[in-house]
Amino acid sequence: MAGRVAGRGGRPLLGGGGGGGGGGRRGKPSKAILAALLLASAALLLLLALGALSLPAGSDGAGGGGAVLSLHRPRIRRSASESCVTILKKHGEKGEPWTEVLSWEPRAFVYHNFLSKEECEHLISLAKPHMKKSTVVDSATGGSKDSRVRTSSGTFLRRGQDKIVRAIEKRISDFTFVPIENGEGLQVLHYEVGQKYEPHFDYFHDDVNTKNGGQRIATLLMYLSDVEEGGETVFPSAKVNSSSIPDYDKLSECAKRGISVKPKMGDALLFWSMMPDGTLDPASLHGGCAVIKGDKWSSTKWIRVHEYKV
Repeated sequence: MAGRVAGRGGRPLLGGGGGGGGGGRRGKPSKAILAALLLASAALLLLLALGALSLPAGSDGAGGGGAVLSLHRPRIRRSASESCVTILKKHGEKGEPWTEVLSWEPRAFVYHNFLSKEECEHLISLAKPHMKKSTVVDSATGGSKDSRVRTSSGTFLRRGQDKIVRAIEKRISDFTFVPIENGEGLQVLHYEVGQKYEPHFDYFHDDVNTKNGGQRIATLLMYLSDVEEGGETVFPSAKVNSSSIPDYDKLSECAKRGISVKPKMGDALLFWSMMPDGTLDPASLHGGCAVIKGDKWSSTKWIRVHEYKV
């Protein structure tokens, strides 16, 4: 009987072209090799599709112009905002923004690199010609009054005052998920050596100040300058071991009374004066420690429960 095995039409099957039994023995290994190549090809195509492999058009090395297969991490698509941040960073306007959870009681977060240096300087330049002695709210009448517990100077900017202010207010709305219309105008504050703001609440204890926009639900405090020493924002009622805070030894004695934030130009502190269930949060008690060396510029955005009409 002939040694080759005929397929349909009398043609030999793969591996059957040789005479005798040797051709039959080579058939199985050839099929195994073909199957392995097909599997390898499929795996390679899958890796290329997933982005785990790339196949450049040429080599950067000196060893010829053939294609080089390089292995790398899968590419992650950047959002439009991330791309914008990259462009800003290249132009030196501000670094990469990132969020730090400061505390859950009260709910407080630090947005690092929230403002650019140019934005900080712009807010200061708008405020400087109009600075006046800061006042506090009289809880009995709802009006303003002078007090030794707050010794800074400050002024209010109009909501949407110019293009830069509108951009900042839009960013605040994006970060807090609260409409721009719920925010009061920005207040710019200046603290010189020895000036401070004793611990207080940002929410109201009277009915007069809540008629427009309701209660203050949150505060965003933006630091417009660095401070050499002192000037920290402190939460004395925060439920945290303050001695475990990084650089604890570099804080002023005032800042060591609770969890605190050291001013850094461009950073922003967001804290909530109300709990998620709508009740006032006594842990939101906070103060501005006295400036010991240098001076401090900051800007505050108070956010209401409802639209604040201006």
